[in-house]
Amino acid sequence: MDREHLEAYWAKNLSLIRNLLVVWAVVAYVLGILLAPALNGIRLFGGPPLGFWIAQQGSIWVFIVLIFVYAARMQALDREYGVAD
Repeated sequence: MDREHLEAYWAKNLSLIRNLLVVWAVVAYVLGILLAPALNGIRLFGGPPLGFWIAQQGSIWVFIVLIFVYAARMQALDREYGVAD
């Protein structure tokens, strides 16, 4: 792979990582901490308050989903640049 393609590949890779980290930070910090008191007025199926659930479980589930999104997007990016296994 020539230098131009390599730089484009890494630029897209870093952009993907940045975007996924922003999503995770918003869910974990903004929803799970800053907006938790406001979200606690909503209950999930009569169970725990939504703000508590996001702080304890939701951010973990979002992280797991983001791992799969990253893997799928990187496979597509690898195929696009011809570096797939």
